[in-house]
Amino acid sequence: MAAADLLVVILDLIFRQIPIHYWTAFEFMWKIKVCNIHAILLYAATDCSVWFTVAFTFVRCIAICFQNLKTKYCTEKTAIVAVGTLSALFCVKNTFWYFMYGGMYQIGNYPWFCFDRLEVYESLSWAVIEFLHYIITPFIPFVLILLLNALTIRQVLVSSRARRRFRAHSSGESPSDPEMENRRKSIILLFVISGKFILLWAVFLLYSVGKRLYSLKFIPVYLPSYVQEMGFMLQLLSCCTNTCIYAVTQTKFREELKNVVNYPFTVIVKCVK
Repeated sequence: MAAADLLVVILDLIFRQIPIHYWTAFEFMWKIKVCNIHAILLYAATDCSVWFTVAFTFVRCIAICFQNLKTKYCTEKTAIVAVGTLSALFCVKNTFWYFMYGGMYQIGNYPWFCFDRLEVYESLSWAVIEFLHYIITPFIPFVLILLLNALTIRQVLVSSRARRRFRAHSSGESPSDPEMENRRKSIILLFVISGKFILLWAVFLLYSVGKRLYSLKFIPVYLPSYVQEMGFMLQLLSCCTNTCIYAVTQTKFREELKNVVNYPFTVIVKCVK
């Protein structure tokens, strides 16, 4: 997840700007379709970022809700197979962007990227392919993350009720329950993950679908370019926050982070002694 998120940042926020700001140093790029290759890598990295989150959510749901399947799916081997398969599939799937875009970067008062080819922009066949792309990412992940998190929350609530009944019939126990507090925080985290993912992708999805429907003359309204800029910004924010949210909320991660920060000072103290 972290590697895919970092690739999105590099390919979208860095590599998209360099050839445009320093176009005189990259004149050789106009002779080859670098932007088309860039599009394939960028969309593949974005797909991986989203679907790695789905895969992580799936494994966590299995670990909590289906204990009998935990030993089969919650393994390092399964993780390697899932990451490798998803990466290969999305690299192949996004090759169609190579043929949808022109070979040059565009510049103007709108987000910079490849030129849209006019014959593609007005083609119903290409529109269907693009709609399928948006169904795969992010519409299906919307549904899967909501479903998996709903199952996880349901299981946590059922287990929590059983634990409260058990503690109510026990004697001499403290009223405070650290385990219940951890479960409450987990439920809040799941709601945040689901809501954040949907809200941050909604503007981008709305603009992309609306733009394509307008080009085919199915709707008369064309959303202004600042909506597209806002959609790109929120989408990037979504791709870059999943790993942080999952990691920072884990106690073990925070402990390891403290060890990393304290390690140089520990070495200095040992050397002084």
